[in-house]
Amino acid sequence: MSHDVTPSTDSPFRPEPTARDQAPQFVLPLVVRIEKAAPPARTDALETAARAVLVMLADERSVGDGEWAEVMRDWQDARIRKVVRRARGAEWRRAEALPGITVTGKSAEVRVFPPVPLDGWPKDLARLQVSGTDLEDPEPPAEADTTVPVLWLNPDLDMSAGKAMAQTGHGAQLAWWELSDEERAAWRDAGFPLAVRTADPGRWPELTTAGLPLVRDAGFTEIAPGSCTVVADHPALR
Repeated sequence: MSHDVTPSTDSPFRPEPTARDQAPQFVLPLVVRIEKAAPPARTDALETAARAVLVMLADERSVGDGEWAEVMRDWQDARIRKVVRRARGAEWRRAEALPGITVTGKSAEVRVFPPVPLDGWPKDLARLQVSGTDLEDPEPPAEADTTVPVLWLNPDLDMSAGKAMAQTGHGAQLAWWELSDEERAAWRDAGFPLAVRTADPGRWPELTTAGLPLVRDAGFTEIAPGSCTVVADHPALR
C-alpha cells in the first residue's frame, strides 16, 4: 500500500507537483507479519508500524555517516512514500534475513527496511502481497492515555489496516520532525510510547485546527487526494 504525506503550507509534501517530484523517488518498505492462525490486532499493528518508522528515523545507521544515511536523505528529499506489505511463514523468514529492523508490539511484528527505489525492490519484498492486510481488534481499544503521543485517525474515513499503518507512520514522522533534539531523545529513550485511536467525530474538527501536524493523503489509493487522515497529537506540540 503506497502513500504520500502532506503537512503544512511550506511543506516538502505539497499535493501539487514540486521540485521533489523531479528527484529520484524512493519508498520506505514496511512488512507486517500476518500468520493465518494468529493475526495481530489492528490497533497494535498500527501502533507498531508507527513505532517502526520512528525507530528507523532514529537509528544510528540512518543519520550522519551511517550506512543507511544517504538513502534516508534521498528518500526524504523526494516524496515521502511508505509501502506496507504482509508476510507469513517462509516469506517472513526471508524478509527478516534482509537488512532492516523488526519492531514488536503486544501481538504485532513489523519489519522496516531502508528506503528502496520505486522500481528497485529486493525480490523477496517485491513478491509480497499488498492486499489482505484487513485486521480486526478482538475488543475495543482502551481509552487513549493522552500523556503519551496519540495519532488520531479521521473517523469519517474507512481505511484498510495497511493504508492506516502507512498513515500512522506518516503522522509519527511529522511529529518527529517538529520536535527539538531534546524532545526526540526523550521520546526515543522512553521506547517511543504512542497510541493510535479513531477520533470522536465531534472532536475531529477541533483536532484538525489545533496547529498539530496533519497528514493529508496524496490520493494514490483508497481515499480522495488531500483528505486529512491523521492528526499527530504529541504532548510537546500542544
